[in-house]
Amino acid sequence: MRLVFAGTPETAVPALEALLDSPRHEVVAVVTRPDAPAGRGRRMVASPVAERAAEAGVEVLKPVKARDPEFLDRLREIAPDCCPVVAYGALLPRAALDIPRHGWVNLHFSLLPAWRGAAPVQHAVLHGDDVTGACTFEIEEDLDTGPVYGVLTEPIRPDDTSGELLARLAHAGARLLADTMDGIEQGVLEPRPQPAEGVSYASKLTPDDARVDWTAPALRVDRLVRACTPAPGAWTTFRDERLKLGPVRLAVGAGDLAPGELKATKKELLVGTATHPVALGEVQPQGRRRMPAADWMRGLTLDDKDTLV
Repeated sequence: MRLVFAGTPETAVPALEALLDSPRHEVVAVVTRPDAPAGRGRRMVASPVAERAAEAGVEVLKPVKARDPEFLDRLREIAPDCCPVVAYGALLPRAALDIPRHGWVNLHFSLLPAWRGAAPVQHAVLHGDDVTGACTFEIEEDLDTGPVYGVLTEPIRPDDTSGELLARLAHAGARLLADTMDGIEQGVLEPRPQPAEGVSYASKLTPDDARVDWTAPALRVDRLVRACTPAPGAWTTFRDERLKLGPVRLAVGAGDLAPGELKATKKELLVGTATHPVALGEVQPQGRRRMPAADWMRGLTLDDKDTLV
């Protein structure tokens, strides 16, 4: 089939690679978000998907909005059979959805109808799910409601960050998306409606969401930090300055500490929660590099008033 691939971040690159390597399909163009400022110099940078497509000599389309007439006209000229999508990052209007004869097929990183929305992997980690996965489904105008073509499952490990879990799903999902394209071309796949039960929504996590509440149980603190790693990045405050946090370790049996109270041992820095303490992993003080909490601790003189808030 003639494919127009839509995607933007690094997460979408494995799927693009799988389709570029497919002997059955031709990726004739890529749709991605416009270049965006990045880095300290805030220079304009193309998306990872745009860069990979350019390396492969594939036409790259960067509409500001998917309803732009020029974009829709070009998509009609290309006349794709199907448009596979991975983390494109923009809504698709009916005028775009109607162009490919086999529609737009999205690779979504959850077991639909669970965790519809922008941040399914983060919410799976945050809510303590044991298993997640990925689905390919036909895009409709409503949010992630379309009928499902294929499913894979992936266990969530006790120490998984959302970044680690998403990386595994991106590579496993790339094969699922390629297989879905094969099945559609061969006429052997029929999408099935999603169940009406079990619907949940995964809104984007903001920096405000990523602030650690030390009055929460230790398990909740652990899940929040892992869910927000690497983005938007968990944080707290120490002496009125922001302190970024990497994943923590549950320290059962380490004694009792009040929420936010700090205790330095020979090897680690403990923080109190509503239940038992947690040991900090890496931290990043404001204006400094990331470092092990033990190294940061050595440069401090803690007193009884020092807490994390």
